[in-house]
Amino acid sequence: EMESKVSEGGLNVTLTIRLLMHGKVGAPTNGKGETVKKMREESGARINISEGNCPERIVTITGPTDAIFKAFAMIAYKFEEDITNSMSNSTATSKPPVTLRLVVPASQCGSLIGKGGSKIKEIRESTGAQVQVAGDMLPNSTERAVTISGTPDAIIQCVKQICVVMLESPPKGATIPYRPKPASTPVIFAGGQAYTIQGQYAIPHPDQLTKLHQLAMQQTPFTPLGQTTPAFPGTLGTVAGKQRSSVVLPLPALTVFPCICPGLDASPPASTHELTIPNDLIGCIIGRQGTKINEIRQMSGAQIKIANATEGSSERQITITGTPANISLAQYLINAR
Repeated sequence: EMESKVSEGGLNVTLTIRLLMHGKVGAPTNGKGETVKKMREESGARINISEGNCPERIVTITGPTDAIFKAFAMIAYKFEEDITNSMSNSTATSKPPVTLRLVVPASQCGSLIGKGGSKIKEIRESTGAQVQVAGDMLPNSTERAVTISGTPDAIIQCVKQICVVMLESPPKGATIPYRPKPASTPVIFAGGQAYTIQGQYAIPHPDQLTKLHQLAMQQTPFTPLGQTTPAFPGTLGTVAGKQRSSVVLPLPALTVFPCICPGLDASPPASTHELTIPNDLIGCIIGRQGTKINEIRQMSGAQIKIANATEGSSERQITITGTPANISLAQYLINAR
């Protein structure tokens, strides 16, 4: 009975559904928030997007079930529209399905899967959507990701059925919600100033790390790549005539490179630098299907060549070509990997 009422959009129960999205949540918000404003007005649901400089964002949709379904329909069709638009510029022939990730309290996932997977199988068969419940909980939370993909209509029907399960089986105990972590951008030091990498540029980092580094530079010589710096003593001055205890801070290996800023350096001469990396570490630098090394190439602007493994050698040669700044940044990123 509840299911028939929900599928007709007539069950006036307030429910909250959480969605996990990647990137700038461009698809539902179009950057200026106009799309999301329109969704709020037309669906009647409350739609909130988590703040912060995170690669992931949580979109929370709250309201009566019919409002939630309208909001989901609008999101699903917006995603499909984006897929269609992106395909007009690509050579791909088969259209990828719309994919959404819900965030569901782990205590409700058992009901969603059903005994021996019966419920999830029923949802898949009756809606035509693919549904997968993650085996592990999301970091520092008691929630799991539920991935649904298919046509917009299949997704809407699937969300309706998931809502029924969530209403019939409320969460047990307290739920620790998943909160995306801010993107950890590496901090790089150059000329006593700290920089963070944003895209292709190093942006001055307004942090106490700068002061820390200035102190470090006074106390320790520069350390080449791949070596660790010994801890350095730092005296914290005197208070009321008494010497305060000194602090010992270990410094990780850091590579110094000049700030890469547009317009500052037209085209400094290119040079070449060689590195040797142990064979057992090369995989984490290359990444799956070369994703990591391509990322390093893109961020540093340097050309990076990895020599083939030679028989009997436990090391691989990496050749980096570019401006001194490109090379230093590539070295830093390889070292960070």
